[in-house]
Amino acid sequence: MFNTERWQEIFEAIAKNKLRTFLTGISVASGIFILVILLGAGKGLQNGIAKQFERDAEGIIEVWTGTTTKEYKGLNPGREVQFRNSDYNLAVTKFDDKLDRRSAVYSYWNGVIVYGKETGNYQFRGIYPDYLALENATIVSGRFINENDLLHNEKVAAIGQKVKLDLFKDKNSIGEEIVINNVNFKVIGVFTDPSGEREESRIYLPITTTQKAFSVGDKISNMQFTLNKMATYEEALAQSTKFTAELGQMLRSKNTVAPDDESAIGINNSIENAKQFYDLNLYIRLFFWWVGICTIIAGVVGVSNIMLIIVKERTKEIGIRKALGASPISIVGMILHESIFITTIAGFIGLLSSLLLLELVGPYVKSDYFLNPEVDFGVAITTLILLVFAGAMAGFFPAYHAAKIKPIVALRDE
Repeated sequence: MFNTERWQEIFEAIAKNKLRTFLTGISVASGIFILVILLGAGKGLQNGIAKQFERDAEGIIEVWTGTTTKEYKGLNPGREVQFRNSDYNLAVTKFDDKLDRRSAVYSYWNGVIVYGKETGNYQFRGIYPDYLALENATIVSGRFINENDLLHNEKVAAIGQKVKLDLFKDKNSIGEEIVINNVNFKVIGVFTDPSGEREESRIYLPITTTQKAFSVGDKISNMQFTLNKMATYEEALAQSTKFTAELGQMLRSKNTVAPDDESAIGINNSIENAKQFYDLNLYIRLFFWWVGICTIIAGVVGVSNIMLIIVKERTKEIGIRKALGASPISIVGMILHESIFITTIAGFIGLLSSLLLLELVGPYVKSDYFLNPEVDFGVAITTLILLVFAGAMAGFFPAYHAAKIKPIVALRDE
């Protein structure tokens, strides 16, 4: 059916209607272009969200305190809740077999750090050794806080890469003394963090030393945990949901807080957060598909209208073909062939243009929640199949109309 004469007829028809074919092609190409760009943007959003969740250990659970908002057991709302070492020890003891990583944290938000003539304001935190993994940070020189540092209240510090560059410039910082809020500490390590300068502007100290050196007693600011790895996401979500419920109940009971007072003791479960973000991203991508397909449909309607006009203009020719013995199937094939050709070529141009734009511009788009917009091979194949289907649909009704033309009527047509 798709022989040389058929191709010659298609090119002659296109040559007779250059402007009309060009404008119709633009509508189809722009539809595919918009669809692929939107899908690439959706993928970039997904990559950005995934990157944000990679900054911390997988499945991190954080617990913090606030102010009570409900009366409970004779205690009025408005009471400040304060975690202490006993809260952390209770949690670790009760859930030890479920925990992979764990750390209590004491945070000081605006510490004054001095090295020689250099001074800066940085956040410092008292932590446990697992905190490096919880933050997904990496030691680039020296070492991190260890159990021996906690046991002996060592005055040692691991500093972020930005702190190192600000205070030490190109000088080696390992073994040097810094002053943190008028207390001397020895730098034992430098770390980097995938989240960038915000995390690299921190200083980590042994929590036991922090509590003693800065006279905060046994207070802690928050606790962070990760659970043992599970085989599937569903199992991990179920495990973390159960753990957060039991942990919250235990800590609220210990601190005489109403069981449903989440302002007094709050828990953040990153696995649940990830599910919410991925669900949102799925809806966004489905919306992008809908917008793109609607745009393609507009182009397809344009192609269909063009083919109807072509059928009208070639009514006499079609009548002659049928009078000479052409079957309805051959007439349908002629119209469909031309329709699919126009749609596919225009759509392929739109596809290549959009992929080229994503390839050139994508790496230069800088955003915390948008990274490497791209379209994978499966989506590209789906788009090509969609193009062929759209071309067939665009030509079906004109082809059906052409197949129904009676030769005697066609030959009388003026």
